[in-house]
Amino acid sequence: MAEPSGRTFSDADEEIMRATYRALREYGYADLTIKRIAAEYGKSTAAIHYHYDTKEELLAAFLDYILNRFVASIREVETTDPEARLTVLLDKLLVAPQENPDLSVALLEMRSQAPYNEAFAERFRQNDEYVRYLVKAVINHGIDEGAFADVDADRVTRSLLTIVDGARTRSVVFDDVGEYERARATAAEYVDATLREGDA
Repeated sequence: MAEPSGRTFSDADEEIMRATYRALREYGYADLTIKRIAAEYGKSTAAIHYHYDTKEELLAAFLDYILNRFVASIREVETTDPEARLTVLLDKLLVAPQENPDLSVALLEMRSQAPYNEAFAERFRQNDEYVRYLVKAVINHGIDEGAFADVDADRVTRSLLTIVDGARTRSVVFDDVGEYERARATAAEYVDATLREGDA
Protein backbone atom coordinates (compact mmCIF):
# COMPACT_ATOMS: atom_id res chain seq x y z
CA MET A 1 0.00 0.00 0.00
CA ALA A 2 1.30 3.43 -0.91
CA GLU A 3 1.81 5.86 1.91
CA PRO A 4 -1.05 8.36 2.16
CA SER A 5 -0.87 11.93 1.01
CA GLY A 6 2.74 12.00 -0.18
CA ARG A 7 2.49 15.72 0.49
CA THR A 8 5.69 17.61 1.17
CA PHE A 9 5.93 20.74 3.28
CA SER A 10 8.21 23.71 2.74
CA ASP A 11 9.91 25.42 5.69
CA ALA A 12 7.15 28.04 5.70
CA ASP A 13 4.47 25.32 5.59
CA GLU A 14 6.16 23.55 8.50
CA GLU A 15 6.08 26.75 10.55
CA ILE A 16 2.40 27.28 9.74
CA MET A 17 1.60 23.67 10.66
CA ARG A 18 3.37 24.05 14.01
CA ALA A 19 1.46 27.30 14.61
CA THR A 20 -1.80 25.52 13.71
CA TYR A 21 -0.91 22.74 16.14
CA ARG A 22 -0.39 25.24 18.97
CA ALA A 23 -3.56 27.16 18.14
CA LEU A 24 -5.66 24.00 17.96
CA ARG A 25 -4.38 22.88 21.34
CA GLU A 26 -5.21 26.25 22.87
CA TYR A 27 -8.54 27.07 21.21
CA GLY A 28 -9.90 23.81 19.80
CA TYR A 29 -11.47 23.47 16.37
CA ALA A 30 -14.62 25.47 17.09
CA ASP A 31 -12.76 28.62 18.17
CA LEU A 32 -9.86 28.35 15.74
CA THR A 33 -9.39 31.28 13.39
CA ILE A 34 -6.78 32.27 10.84
CA LYS A 35 -6.05 35.28 13.04
CA ARG A 36 -5.22 33.04 15.99
CA ILE A 37 -3.04 30.82 13.82
CA ALA A 38 -1.28 33.92 12.49
CA ALA A 39 -0.65 35.10 16.05
CA GLU A 40 1.04 31.78 16.80
CA TYR A 41 2.92 32.03 13.50
CA GLY A 42 4.11 35.53 14.41
CA LYS A 43 3.02 37.00 11.09
CA SER A 44 -0.05 38.56 9.49
CA THR A 45 -3.13 36.70 8.32
CA ALA A 46 -2.05 37.65 4.78
CA ALA A 47 1.06 35.52 5.27
CA ILE A 48 -1.18 32.54 6.05
CA HIS A 49 -3.48 33.26 3.10
CA TYR A 50 -0.47 33.41 0.79
CA HIS A 51 -0.15 29.64 1.34
CA TYR A 52 -3.75 28.61 2.11
CA ASP A 53 -6.89 30.26 0.75
CA THR A 54 -9.22 29.10 3.53
CA LYS A 55 -9.11 27.73 7.05
CA GLU A 56 -10.54 24.45 5.77
CA GLU A 57 -7.75 24.12 3.21
CA LEU A 58 -5.18 24.82 5.91
CA LEU A 59 -6.72 22.23 8.25
CA ALA A 60 -6.84 19.60 5.50
CA ALA A 61 -3.10 20.20 5.06
CA PHE A 62 -2.69 19.96 8.83
CA LEU A 63 -4.28 16.49 8.80
CA ASP A 64 -1.77 15.48 6.10
CA TYR A 65 0.99 16.89 8.30
CA ILE A 66 -0.14 14.92 11.36
CA LEU A 67 -0.31 11.69 9.37
CA ASN A 68 3.11 12.33 7.81
CA ARG A 69 4.56 12.76 11.30
CA PHE A 70 2.96 9.48 12.40
CA VAL A 71 4.38 7.67 9.36
CA ALA A 72 7.84 9.16 10.04
CA SER A 73 7.71 8.02 13.67
CA ILE A 74 6.91 4.47 12.54
CA ARG A 75 9.77 4.53 10.03
CA GLU A 76 12.15 5.29 12.88
CA VAL A 77 11.34 1.95 14.54
CA GLU A 78 14.32 -0.24 13.77
CA THR A 79 13.11 -3.61 15.02
CA THR A 80 11.58 -6.09 12.61
CA ASP A 81 10.39 -8.35 15.42
CA PRO A 82 6.59 -8.55 14.96
CA GLU A 83 5.79 -8.61 18.68
CA ALA A 84 7.98 -5.56 19.32
CA ARG A 85 6.56 -3.71 16.31
CA LEU A 86 2.98 -4.38 17.39
CA THR A 87 3.82 -3.09 20.86
CA VAL A 88 5.29 0.09 19.35
CA LEU A 89 2.26 0.62 17.10
CA LEU A 90 -0.18 0.25 19.99
CA ASP A 91 1.94 2.61 22.10
CA LYS A 92 1.90 5.20 19.29
CA LEU A 93 -1.89 4.90 19.10
CA LEU A 94 -2.73 4.68 22.81
CA VAL A 95 0.19 6.00 24.86
CA ALA A 96 1.49 8.93 22.79
CA PRO A 97 -1.93 10.73 22.68
CA GLN A 98 -1.87 11.01 26.48
CA GLU A 99 0.82 13.67 26.10
CA ASN A 100 -1.48 15.97 24.06
CA PRO A 101 -5.07 15.70 25.32
CA ASP A 102 -5.98 19.13 23.92
CA LEU A 103 -4.97 17.99 20.45
CA SER A 104 -7.10 14.86 20.89
CA VAL A 105 -10.10 17.11 21.58
CA ALA A 106 -9.43 19.20 18.47
CA LEU A 107 -9.00 16.14 16.25
CA LEU A 108 -12.24 14.61 17.51
CA GLU A 109 -13.97 17.91 16.74
CA MET A 110 -12.56 17.73 13.22
CA ARG A 111 -13.69 14.10 12.89
CA SER A 112 -17.21 15.22 13.73
CA GLN A 113 -17.06 17.54 10.70
CA ALA A 114 -16.07 14.74 8.30
CA PRO A 115 -19.66 13.96 7.20
CA TYR A 116 -19.96 17.58 6.03
CA ASN A 117 -16.41 18.19 4.81
CA GLU A 118 -15.12 15.87 2.10
CA ALA A 119 -11.51 17.03 2.48
CA PHE A 120 -11.56 16.10 6.18
CA ALA A 121 -13.38 12.83 5.45
CA GLU A 122 -10.79 11.83 2.86
CA ARG A 123 -7.89 12.52 5.24
CA PHE A 124 -9.47 10.53 8.06
CA ARG A 125 -10.19 7.66 5.66
CA GLN A 126 -6.57 7.68 4.51
CA ASN A 127 -5.40 7.74 8.12
CA ASP A 128 -7.65 4.83 9.07
CA GLU A 129 -6.71 2.76 6.02
CA TYR A 130 -3.00 3.30 6.56
CA VAL A 131 -3.07 2.44 10.27
CA ARG A 132 -5.14 -0.67 9.51
CA TYR A 133 -2.60 -1.64 6.86
CA LEU A 134 0.30 -1.24 9.30
CA VAL A 135 -1.33 -3.24 12.10
CA LYS A 136 -2.53 -6.00 9.78
CA ALA A 137 0.89 -6.27 8.10
CA VAL A 138 2.60 -6.70 11.48
CA ILE A 139 0.10 -9.36 12.52
CA ASN A 140 0.50 -11.26 9.24
CA HIS A 141 4.28 -11.04 9.60
CA GLY A 142 4.01 -12.46 13.11
CA ILE A 143 1.84 -15.33 11.85
CA ASP A 144 4.34 -16.08 9.06
CA GLU A 145 7.22 -16.05 11.55
CA GLY A 146 5.39 -18.30 14.01
CA ALA A 147 5.40 -15.56 16.65
CA PHE A 148 1.60 -15.22 16.56
CA ALA A 149 -1.17 -17.80 16.40
CA ASP A 150 -2.77 -18.43 13.00
CA VAL A 151 -5.66 -16.00 13.35
CA ASP A 152 -7.83 -13.92 11.03
CA ALA A 153 -5.51 -10.89 10.85
CA ASP A 154 -8.22 -8.64 9.46
CA ARG A 155 -10.59 -9.41 12.34
CA VAL A 156 -7.89 -8.92 14.99
CA THR A 157 -6.89 -5.61 13.37
CA ARG A 158 -10.50 -4.38 13.37
CA SER A 159 -10.86 -5.31 17.04
CA LEU A 160 -7.66 -3.53 18.07
CA LEU A 161 -8.61 -0.38 16.18
CA THR A 162 -12.08 -0.45 17.73
CA ILE A 163 -10.31 -0.29 21.10
CA VAL A 164 -8.25 2.66 19.82
CA ASP A 165 -11.29 4.51 18.46
CA GLY A 166 -13.20 3.94 21.70
CA ALA A 167 -10.34 5.37 23.74
CA ARG A 168 -10.12 8.45 21.52
CA THR A 169 -13.80 9.19 21.94
CA ARG A 170 -14.13 8.34 25.63
CA SER A 171 -11.03 10.32 26.62
CA VAL A 172 -12.57 13.46 25.11
CA VAL A 173 -16.23 12.93 26.04
CA PHE A 174 -15.42 12.11 29.65
CA ASP A 175 -12.39 14.43 29.87
CA ASP A 176 -10.34 11.50 31.13
CA VAL A 177 -6.95 10.86 29.55
CA GLY A 178 -6.85 7.68 31.65
CA GLU A 179 -9.13 6.11 29.05
CA TYR A 180 -6.04 5.70 26.86
CA GLU A 181 -4.17 3.87 29.61
CA ARG A 182 -7.11 1.55 30.26
CA ALA A 183 -7.51 0.92 26.54
CA ARG A 184 -3.79 0.12 26.24
CA ALA A 185 -4.18 -2.50 28.99
CA THR A 186 -7.26 -3.90 27.23
CA ALA A 187 -5.37 -4.08 23.94
CA ALA A 188 -2.51 -5.94 25.63
CA GLU A 189 -4.95 -8.42 27.15
CA TYR A 190 -6.60 -8.93 23.77
CA VAL A 191 -3.23 -9.49 22.07
CA ASP A 192 -2.28 -12.04 24.71
CA ALA A 193 -5.60 -13.87 24.37
CA THR A 194 -5.78 -13.95 20.59
CA LEU A 195 -2.27 -13.82 19.20
CA ARG A 196 -0.27 -15.63 21.84
CA GLU A 197 -2.75 -18.28 22.92
CA GLY A 198 -4.53 -18.82 19.61
CA ASP A 199 -8.06 -18.56 21.08
CA ALA A 200 -9.38 -16.37 18.26
